Amino acid sequence: MSRQPITPFPLYEIAGAPLERGRSYGEQARTRIARSIEHYSEQAARLKLERAEIDKIIHSYIPAVRKFDENYLTEMQGIAEGAGVRFEEIFLLNARTEVMKLAAKPELRARLLGETNDGCTSVKVTRDATADGELIHAQNWDWKEECSETGVVLRILREDGPDILTFTEAGMLARSGFNSAGISITGNNLESDRDYRQIGVPLPMIRRKALESPYLAWALHAVYATPKTGSNNMAVCHREGIAINFECAPDETFQVLPQNGLLVHSNHWLSPVALSKLKDTGIAFSPCTLYREQRVRDLLAPDVGRITVESVKQALLDDFQSPWSVCRPPRGDFGRDTRSATVSTVVMQPARGVMEVANLPALDPTFTRYELAQRKDRRAA
Repeated sequence: MSRQPITPFPLYEIAGAPLERGRSYGEQARTRIARSIEHYSEQAARLKLERAEIDKIIHSYIPAVRKFDENYLTEMQGIAEGAGVRFEEIFLLNARTEVMKLAAKPELRARLLGETNDGCTSVKVTRDATADGELIHAQNWDWKEECSETGVVLRILREDGPDILTFTEAGMLARSGFNSAGISITGNNLESDRDYRQIGVPLPMIRRKALESPYLAWALHAVYATPKTGSNNMAVCHREGIAINFECAPDETFQVLPQNGLLVHSNHWLSPVALSKLKDTGIAFSPCTLYREQRVRDLLAPDVGRITVESVKQALLDDFQSPWSVCRPPRGDFGRDTRSATVSTVVMQPARGVMEVANLPALDPTFTRYELAQRKDRRAA
């Protein structure tokens, strides 16, 4: 791709009822949403997927989303109106993994799987392991290089629950983030032999539901119990020190807990129970996952009790075995005709209401600070 100058991700603030905040989001992020749609439309064209075929798959998901939370359909309609695009195009952004892979033809499904390069390395540091006693939740997002130009940070001011600060792709409801109740979430790609056989709730909507939760138990329920189409690892934390990795197959969820104050995950299954019940099909395409998780843990372990935001950043900027490193410069993918990069490094301190994000950190490790400011007219949930 022809790379533009690396700049901080823009911050957009939205508020009001679902349709209103959706329209505001669409209007503010119109240019980046158009880029997102263009990118995934090009991917569909390469795979010879017709618009009618994509729309058919999208509409097969609508009943599951309506049952999960009808407000998400309303908000996506608002985003589409604000951005001047079709509803189906916004839905595709919010279900791009599910829609682009859940194809009827086995040979097409194989090609769709070949398009995957969604990596990620996440780290959670509990309060007893940090220098200041505050939990740190951070992640490298490894995905398509082009998405460095479509990322945004949303500050969502809600009247019916906690406010939210989330980093995501333009047009999506959420990706990684935290809320004013102190709950945070990130997601890492996993693959298994159970994937893409059923209709489930798209992952961005599950993450948004977790971020809308005023109580940790509600967020855990959204991640644990919601049926999914493909596998994913979602890490849920609370500012008081709780950290849990949920390794999710479409129909079953497994837990991984911190050890000595650290919880690190990349893109392979860790739960012994999970590994006894399913086949990990992702390692062959992302073998570096096996040492990325180990590298981050080994870099931080000697400093347990003294870990800082800066030491977490440095661990996630690790360039061992570059370009097959924790922090990935733009490169081709193993066995796949795609290019990917560490699009962003996101470091969150939910207790402080702070998120720091770097765009293409392997090329420019400059972090921009974003805050979820408390509003004077309401109490934090």
